[in-house]
Amino acid sequence: MFKQMQYFIAVVKNHSFTKAAFECNISQSAISQQVKELENSLGVKLLNRKGRSFEVTEAGRFFYTHSQDVLQEVDQLIKDTVKIIKDDELELRVGYLRSFGTKEFLKAVSEFAVEYPQVKIKINSGTHEELYKLLREGTIDLNFSDQRRALSDVYHNELLTSSEFIVAVNRSLPVDAEKIDINDLADIPCILIVDGDDKESEESYYREILGVKSAFVLAKNYDEAQMLIASNQGYLIINRRMQSQLDQNIVKIIPLVKGINRLTQNYYAYWLNDNSGFYIESFAELLKKNFV
Repeated sequence: MFKQMQYFIAVVKNHSFTKAAFECNISQSAISQQVKELENSLGVKLLNRKGRSFEVTEAGRFFYTHSQDVLQEVDQLIKDTVKIIKDDELELRVGYLRSFGTKEFLKAVSEFAVEYPQVKIKINSGTHEELYKLLREGTIDLNFSDQRRALSDVYHNELLTSSEFIVAVNRSLPVDAEKIDINDLADIPCILIVDGDDKESEESYYREILGVKSAFVLAKNYDEAQMLIASNQGYLIINRRMQSQLDQNIVKIIPLVKGINRLTQNYYAYWLNDNSGFYIESFAELLKKNFV
């Protein structure tokens, strides 16, 4: 039936038995007969024939849409099955967010290597934008990164963890220790820990998503950022899990809010739907387990 499904898809896509036959490299009479046999197997009319033309029935439109998904899954199943035999082709390419830290990620890598020793693991690290570029280009199979845009149906999006945003300020700053609103920091510079290439995308994220209205000052690392805070030259926004990078004898840590809402950052495992496979999904499961 899979071959008949391919023929039917070609007929509907080309809206012509002649063009479909040419595309599938068979005769027009043969492709017409195969579509009729498909209809007989299903027990429903997929096409209403009118002389040399035809119209796709409601059942035909449904079958056309969903049969493409089925064939795609079958194609992926075949590829994954063949890869199990061809050890030299078994490879998993994963990327992780450099600024997040590696504890959970590396534990998942270690467990995956023990469970699937036949699979070669290649690891990349990068910024949010760098990793998405690698994923779009097909350079990595799975991306572990933060969420900075609306989730897309093009990707499988597996939520792993969330972390509360906090702000590090000079201890002398007269602010409520329970929480601080992003709007109350508008007159103080916001410190960004970035290199030159990331500056534009980071500033855009801080402005559009977090609502930062401050001017920006740049730091190369946490030590430099902490010196700027200590000398009252700015504040730093980080998530809760990164607060160990700062000396709380020098800086004050306060939860960050925007209005009545606490600001949080979500982290996902992302991979392209058309590149989903056993090893990608297995690695994602191990990664999720380590966060739980």
